[in-house]
Amino acid sequence: MLQRWAVLLRRQPSTAAAQLTRRSFHTTRERLALRSMRIAIIGQSLFGANVYKVLRQNGHEIVGVFTVPDDAKGRVDPLAAAATADGTKVFKVKRWREKNQVIKELYEQYQALDAELNVLPFCTQFIPMDIIKLPKYQSIIYHPSLLPRHRGASSINWTLIHGDTKAGLTVFWADDGLDTGPILLQKECHVQENDTIDSLYNRFLFPEGIMAMDEAVKLIANSDKPPRRIQSEEEATYEGILKKENCQVKLDQPAATIHNFIRGTDKVPGAWLTLDGKIVTVYGSELWRQPVPEGRSVQLAESKTPAVIHDNGILLFGSDGQAVNVKQLVFEDGKMIPASKYGLNESNVTITELSPEEEKMKASVEEIWASILNQKVTPSTDFFKSGGGSMDVVRLVEELKHTTGIVLKNDDVYMNPTLEAFISAAILKSRDSGDKTFIFNHVKLNKNKMDLIIPHELFINNQFVPAKSGKSEPVICPTDESILCKVSSAQKEDVDIAVQAAKEAFDNGDWSRMNPRDRGTLMFRLADLMDQHRDELATIESLDSGAVYTLAIKTHIGMSIETWRYFAGWTDKIHGETIPLNQARPNRNLSYTKKEPIGVCGLITPWNYPLMMVSWKMAACLAAGNTVVLKPAAVSSLTALKLAELSVHAGFPPGVINVLPGDGRVCGQAIVDHPDVLKIGFTGSTPVGQQIMQSCATDNLKRVSLELGGKSPLIIFSDCDLDKAVRNGLQSVFFNKGENCISAGRIFVEEDIYDEFLRRVVGEVKKMKIGDPLDRSVTHGPQNHKAHLDKLVKYCQQGVSEGAKLLQGGNRIDRKGYFMEPTVFCDVEDHMYIAKEESFGPVMVTSKFGTGDIEGVIKRANATQYGLAAGVFTRDISKALRVADSLQAGTVFVNTYNKTDVAVPFGGFKMSGFGKDLGRDAINEYLQTKAVTIEY
Repeated sequence: MLQRWAVLLRRQPSTAAAQLTRRSFHTTRERLALRSMRIAIIGQSLFGANVYKVLRQNGHEIVGVFTVPDDAKGRVDPLAAAATADGTKVFKVKRWREKNQVIKELYEQYQALDAELNVLPFCTQFIPMDIIKLPKYQSIIYHPSLLPRHRGASSINWTLIHGDTKAGLTVFWADDGLDTGPILLQKECHVQENDTIDSLYNRFLFPEGIMAMDEAVKLIANSDKPPRRIQSEEEATYEGILKKENCQVKLDQPAATIHNFIRGTDKVPGAWLTLDGKIVTVYGSELWRQPVPEGRSVQLAESKTPAVIHDNGILLFGSDGQAVNVKQLVFEDGKMIPASKYGLNESNVTITELSPEEEKMKASVEEIWASILNQKVTPSTDFFKSGGGSMDVVRLVEELKHTTGIVLKNDDVYMNPTLEAFISAAILKSRDSGDKTFIFNHVKLNKNKMDLIIPHELFINNQFVPAKSGKSEPVICPTDESILCKVSSAQKEDVDIAVQAAKEAFDNGDWSRMNPRDRGTLMFRLADLMDQHRDELATIESLDSGAVYTLAIKTHIGMSIETWRYFAGWTDKIHGETIPLNQARPNRNLSYTKKEPIGVCGLITPWNYPLMMVSWKMAACLAAGNTVVLKPAAVSSLTALKLAELSVHAGFPPGVINVLPGDGRVCGQAIVDHPDVLKIGFTGSTPVGQQIMQSCATDNLKRVSLELGGKSPLIIFSDCDLDKAVRNGLQSVFFNKGENCISAGRIFVEEDIYDEFLRRVVGEVKKMKIGDPLDRSVTHGPQNHKAHLDKLVKYCQQGVSEGAKLLQGGNRIDRKGYFMEPTVFCDVEDHMYIAKEESFGPVMVTSKFGTGDIEGVIKRANATQYGLAAGVFTRDISKALRVADSLQAGTVFVNTYNKTDVAVPFGGFKMSGFGKDLGRDAINEYLQTKAVTIEY
């Protein structure tokens, strides 16, 4: 009577779905006492086995299991295997009827079980009405659609082909029709744009179906009148069974319709078209929203418009001019290839020289194949022609991993269907050459006794590409003013492409579906790669920004690595809370909050700590589940591009990270203005931050966090540890050549120690070794770029012209490179320019205050528009805490300075901006809170 959906029976659920199913097995019993029932299960497959386990665990007596005979290779169906292991009676039924009559012997065997209810999880056989109607509660069946819509054996396919936005499942009462019985319960889910049968099955139909069958039995056990909603014939659809011959792709339709048809037949029976006169089945469809890339044209029998083969697949064009991208092709002989490889003369790689370990691995693979296929295998044995199915593919991949430690994907089996080809793929993977090599344009430099590979193009969708305009800008080494390379400069059209890639990755890509802990694993992996390339990254940072190499190793790169590891640990610890409400009696209420990612985030970072500032923002942003379009500083973008390269090796999905070097007024503004960018994280000057806020307010009211300028005061009292105060005072100004956002912009020294403090400071400044930052003995390198150096010289000239006393430095050093003398000003008065404005360079600005004038110096310290950081030195802890409480700054240091940590939030007050980097607070910058209220 009832033919079920064999296409799904052969499938193994994804890991996530399996975990959800396992969790469902261990849910607590409902408060309502569950009456045990005598149940017969009729069906097959892993789904049937899991339904069997759930019902048995919940206390029901499974009086018998009716399933299919072992296959030609002697393999037992999973339902039969599960029941046999428990000692449950198993009947392997080839057929139930002969000459349209139920087989008498089988009927008597079934009748003797005295079942109260038949449960049919998946059933591919016709079950006679004599069996369906015999139990007290008759029979319930699982159906993978929202009946009455899409009745029939291809219901899931038609859900996708019609472009339904909702899919679901139905448990209904069997009658003598096909899927026409009364409905017991239904569950539904949203259909995502690129869902396939597999993804719907793994994400929803499999795990939710098991729980639905359990819930359906509970409804029957606990109710005198369980639901029986009659299906409406007006809402019913009767699409035919999809077979290979009626699955030809019709390209005279809009692209969305073509996409729905291809994904609706993926993987069975498979949509096909004719390429160069050859019938080819197409898989992995997605709507293409980017500009058409350059590629090779290939003629289609179904369309006058040629397809375009490119690096990520093959584009098919619909009648509306829009494109569909297909990622995999399968030929009539069963060979599967990436669509991007179509038409290339690539021979299969056969490895002949094997190490002893590889010989053992080869023998293990042969044993696995022989065990799965239940036959003797040879190099030419074809896995699928020998009876291997999709469940066998999963088993092969898992057994290979368990036995040899080699991790292949399911598609690797399809693309290497013969034993010889599969062994070659496994060996290549073990040699770490099985993956496609990441090839990109780069410059190669030999510096610091190492070879440097430096990307220099835009990074979009996991590829390095030139700017569409072809524009590039030279990167100047501040040490010797040489040109390191030319870096592509992104324009508005490049921003559009990058944002679209990020949006696709967030809306439909693997990133949005990924378990948070798996995101954390990728971030940990990236941190490990950064650690492995620490010396290379530090060298590039020194060449590009002028950072002293030893400082770059410890801080620029070291803290970047720590940041990625810290936020990787946060990925699975983001959660909401439950909130008590006033109850609306007799009903009750529950409110809870969820922390959700925002979407595409635009990050704009400065040039003083090129990699560290990128890491501070990007790691928190990604940990929260967002995707990123980053604009690093145009003058120091090389380590950001190197980070992008490492992200590919770490396994980040395409579109998650996009890096666009370019001019702030063009590229940065385009990111800020883009309507699909929903959050901006910016570090830079206050005037630019103000402009960004104005743009965000007039565009789509996007969220903004800003870390802006500073004029951080440092107060040194006469009761301090003077040695420590001098040492930290020097660091507070000259750390990283003064290119430090929290640099002490003005130092207030109590008059009792003022002269002694200055004497010691000048003496130490004269000892500083200035020179090549790659020289380990150098303590002070060049300024980042010439425009900044020129600004610093003018800043010092302004200080002198206003009457400040110049004790040391103040000029550019007469040598190649952008070197500035470490500078010390004293007797600076509050009205002077250098007392109010930030230098962002190696310029110490000192003023004295009267003995014991605590309130006066606090007032002077706070008399600035900025509030990023501040510091105080004193042995009197009460005084220290009093001053710390009074200083208007986001970070206050007591008897130390520049001591930041990845776990401590960092950000400013007043015109220094708002929002936090680092710490738990930074995660919240990239999350939005959703409140859900339920009445029950």
